[in-house]
Parts: sequence; C-alpha cells; structure tokens
Amino acid sequence: MGAGHTHKLYRHGHSPVHRMPPHCKLLAVLGFVVVVVSTPREAVWAFAAYAALLGAVAAVARVSPWFVLRRLVIEVPFVAFAFLMPFVVPGEQTRLLGVEVSVPGLWGAWNVLAKGTLGVTASVLLAATTELRALLLGLQRLKLPPLLVQIASFMIRYGDVITDEMRRMSVARRSRGFEARGVRHWGVLAKSAGALFIRSYERGERVHLAMVSRGYTGSMPVLDEVTASRAQWCSAAALPVTALLILLLGWTP
Repeated sequence: MGAGHTHKLYRHGHSPVHRMPPHCKLLAVLGFVVVVVSTPREAVWAFAAYAALLGAVAAVARVSPWFVLRRLVIEVPFVAFAFLMPFVVPGEQTRLLGVEVSVPGLWGAWNVLAKGTLGVTASVLLAATTELRALLLGLQRLKLPPLLVQIASFMIRYGDVITDEMRRMSVARRSRGFEARGVRHWGVLAKSAGALFIRSYERGERVHLAMVSRGYTGSMPVLDEVTASRAQWCSAAALPVTALLILLLGWTP
C-alpha cells in the first residue's frame, strides 16, 4: 500500500520515536488518551504530570514546543466552548476576577481544556513523527477493516489532487473577472461545486477501471511488512503505562 507524499504535520527526523513502528505508536497514543479521559477532573496535578510526559516525548523526538503550540490552534472552537461554560452551567456561584461564575462550569471548562489539549498534543506528536503512509500501514497492521484503510489511503492520495483542481477553477473564474461579492454570485459557486463533483466522480471511475485492469480484486498489496520487537513494544508502552501509574498511585478519591 502506498500513500506517497508527506503531510505538513510530519517533521523529518531520526529519533527513537520516529523509528518506532507506527502500530506501536498508535496503540500508545490510544492508551494514553484513554487514561487522560478516565482521570477525574479534580486531579489537577495528574494533568500536569501528563503534560510533562508529553514534553519528554517531544524532547526525545526533537519536536519544537513552538511547532506543537502552533498546531494546537485546531482546538480553538473547544476553547471557546469551554470559556462559555462558567456562564451557562447552573450551580453554585463564585466570583472570579470580579465576575459571577458557576463553580461546576469552571470545573467543566477545566475538564474540557485539560483533556482536550492533552489529547490534541498527543495526536500532534504522533503526526509529527509518523508519515501518513506509515500510519496507514500501522492501521492495517492493527487489523482495521481493509476497506476503511483503502478509503483513507485514497482520501490522502487524491485530496491534494482535488484541491489543486478546485484552485485551478478559482483561478479560471478570477481570470475572467469573476469575484464572489454577494448572494447573487452563489449560483456560480454552486455550479463550480457541481462541476468539481462531476470531475472528481469521473476521475474515480477512471482510477477504478485502471486498478481493475491491473489486477485489483478488492484489496491493496502490502509493500512493507512492518514488525515490532519486544523492546519497541516496551518503549511504546512506557507512555500509557506511566500515565496509568500516575493515576493509580497518586489519585485519592
């Protein structure tokens, strides 16, 4: 299976985290996120320890903190939602910076911010140290349904192709003096979207016929069989196991 190009989140490197098999990293991130989500929101110190763990992983992987922080912009909608919670969640009231806010709302906002940020950071580190093609191989190695893996592979491969097609259509419209300035131009944009859909559909038909003519029977060949040693499994397990120990040994309900 191939998904040939490198995504923008990936940071080329030769660290132990980069060399780790992708299916090991996927399970490690999944286990870590499960532990984080299972942590009671009152265990503030535990979330600080989880952040330190991710900081250690970033240091080993040689991923800049500024790189991670820039990618955390994706969680801005969740941050906005969290900031509203102290004002809309009913319950006991308290004053914070001279403003009446809800105590359950404050805890809820903290819960969303802490767990969301840790989960997104773990995902960013995974993407920064693993190529898309390797991620797909890892998913296949973990026995994800082959059809889902193939769909993801084609989405990655042809997403840029369709984006380029849309960009060329936009350039063609502008070169003819078109500028979308109001509702009366929505019809032109709708027709462009329809044309893009038809072109993409026809491209898919041609690609499918080409694959069938080359022997495609419903499954993609695996070009690289990725295996993991016991040492690599132990290294990958260090993140979720350490997080679990922090939760079990330090949290007192």
